[in-house]
Amino acid sequence: MENIKIGIIGIGNMGSAHAVYLNNGEVPGANLAAVCDLNHERLQWAKTTLGEDIQVFDDPDQFLAQSEIDAVIIATPHYDHPTLAIKSFKKGLHVLCEKPAGVYTKTVRQMNLAAKKSDKVFGIMYNQRTNPVYQKLRELVQTGELGEIKRTNWIITNWYRSQSYYDSGGWRATWAGEGGGVLLNQDPHQLDLWQWTCGMMPKRVRAFCGFGKFHDIEVEDDVTAYVEYENGATGVFITSTGDAPGTNRYEISADRGKVVVEDGKLTFWRLKQSERQFNKEYKGGFGQPECWKIDIPIKGASTEHKGITIDWVNAIKNGTKLLAPGEEGIKGLEISNAMHLSAWTDNWVELPINEDLYYTKLQEKIKESAHSKKQIENITLNVHGTH
Repeated sequence: MENIKIGIIGIGNMGSAHAVYLNNGEVPGANLAAVCDLNHERLQWAKTTLGEDIQVFDDPDQFLAQSEIDAVIIATPHYDHPTLAIKSFKKGLHVLCEKPAGVYTKTVRQMNLAAKKSDKVFGIMYNQRTNPVYQKLRELVQTGELGEIKRTNWIITNWYRSQSYYDSGGWRATWAGEGGGVLLNQDPHQLDLWQWTCGMMPKRVRAFCGFGKFHDIEVEDDVTAYVEYENGATGVFITSTGDAPGTNRYEISADRGKVVVEDGKLTFWRLKQSERQFNKEYKGGFGQPECWKIDIPIKGASTEHKGITIDWVNAIKNGTKLLAPGEEGIKGLEISNAMHLSAWTDNWVELPINEDLYYTKLQEKIKESAHSKKQIENITLNVHGTH
């Protein structure tokens, strides 16, 4: 099979990074063929940086109709992801969508249906699934090494963002332009990894969000959420863009011990026998199961965004299984939507969520949004190291 000709819609912060490594020939079996952006300064950047052989468009519909491509990467603002993906599937294109899958699950469900009907390869840019630390954690859970999960806790506050970051784009941090804050912009990877590694979705959520708590924005920049799972396990998710320095610590407590991911390391406190068995058999009063602290060896390195793109191209060319199927983007988004809805209604939210209620509440926020009044010059930022 000849090289897969890839086009990119949206060459801002993330799209331009994808364009550069594709144009440098860093994805075997694929080459960059076309780009599209509404911002003419970004198109001029493309002409100067990517070369004259790359087709350039300023209209997505024209791009989809006229570009000579086999597949498309969608790297636009969040609201446009499902709409552009559905149009791309109808044009017979393979699709790789930036995170999040969309702003609300109702449209993402429609996108997933379009993908299924098209029979094209649909991926999502969950680049943290390439991290061998999280892959090994998932393996420990799936193989039963941890036993039944009791508790999941993730503190992910090392997202510090200054006001200048939020001021770099008129669409940023507004309900009308972005559809959410830290949950929708920074945390899609963690919300995905949370359910992907522990292998289960919450059954209900209670969340408390600080909207513009640390910044002059209208969306959430601080969240504390509590979840419950079907098996009786509980979880806590804490995130913020206002902590400096921040923390990134993910802990799973289970019947055979606990495992912690922090500072790029995976540490397993392994019980010699299950806690439930020890609890049933031990007669000594004070005491606990014998425990061994194990530093789990990690092989390989995270291949990040480029790794997901390579995986997607391999699936197109060879029919291999995707590491990050696009249809799974709805899972982390549903947790995010549930957290928003819980904060808006000041109540518990059951999963699957009431999609119509979420949509109604979101529309109320959009009507009040300052997006149309936000007069800010759009600036393309360097996203290296930001996940």
